[in-house]
Amino acid sequence: MPWSNQNGGGGGPWGGGGGNNQGPWGQGPNRPRGGGGGGNGGPPDLEDIIRRSQDRLRSVMPGGFNGGAFVIVLLVILAFLAFQSVYTVQPDERGVELRFGRPKEEISMPGLHFHFWPFESVEIVKVTEQQQNIGATRGSSSNAGWMLTGDQNIVNVQFSVLFTVTDPKAYLFNLEGPASTLQQVSESAMREVVGRRPAQDIFRDNREGISTEVRNIIQGTMDAYGSGLSINAVPIEDAAPPREVADAFEEVQRAEQDEDRFVEEANQYSNQKLGQARGQAAQVREEASAYKDKVVNEAQGEAQRFVSIYNEYANAPEVTRRRIFLETMETVLKNSRKVILDNKDGVVPYLPLNEMIKPQTNQGGTK
Repeated sequence: MPWSNQNGGGGGPWGGGGGNNQGPWGQGPNRPRGGGGGGNGGPPDLEDIIRRSQDRLRSVMPGGFNGGAFVIVLLVILAFLAFQSVYTVQPDERGVELRFGRPKEEISMPGLHFHFWPFESVEIVKVTEQQQNIGATRGSSSNAGWMLTGDQNIVNVQFSVLFTVTDPKAYLFNLEGPASTLQQVSESAMREVVGRRPAQDIFRDNREGISTEVRNIIQGTMDAYGSGLSINAVPIEDAAPPREVADAFEEVQRAEQDEDRFVEEANQYSNQKLGQARGQAAQVREEASAYKDKVVNEAQGEAQRFVSIYNEYANAPEVTRRRIFLETMETVLKNSRKVILDNKDGVVPYLPLNEMIKPQTNQGGTK
């Protein structure tokens, strides 16, 4: 075989002689398990392999095997400490570091941070808007959300509280359970407001007013607790009567809706008729005002004409008197075919203007 030529004695590929039959671990392949190594082709001794591996590891590590193990353990501990000491704050979060359980003054902003673990720890708080649902859904067997109204009716109010954390340190350490405290305060505030109002307000008439009043009560109470929360809104998602009287409530609401529709139709008809009446009244007033202006202007014109005639008469009485007489007679007799006689002047020449202005045609058919 090829290794026989290279090793000059027929040894194996690990440098063993042809007559020794040594394997890769420097012993015969058939060494007995409990013996000192045999050449009968048996499996290698496991203890001998472990011992040789330890010898090689001691030769590689500084200070021997015990010193190298210490270095490895130290590196592992340091890596673990570094892993525990580095933390990341997301953009929608804030971090509060604690030294021996006492919070630090500064707040960790988004990014990568370092603290000395285990002497220091960190609490992460989400500062974006959060929602907490309160009350049982319609059809649920839970009694959460059942409230008594001011007119002695029972309603199931389901609402939500939208809030943000404005002070992470106060949110973490001023209250033992901020979420449960917020839920209890919200339920108490809603019961207080609903208990002062009729059921119709919570059903549909004044939900917005109730929501605003509840938000103010919750905010005031949480501020008094120093919770570090800002209540943004308290939307009322659903308000339902008990299942036993749900049909009666729906019938009442349908009747009220019909009443509102009839009232709206009556208001529309009233507005239509009122608009027409106002338009007609305005038209009559405008016509009366125009007639008044016309009569006044005509009277003023007649008065001015009379004054001007009087002034002319005062200057030339005879001429003016005769001109007025002729104009009057012309007006009276302009459509009659008469011959006018005058006691003083005799026959007044009469010019037949009507016949003269009639179209006359000649034989050629031209005017």
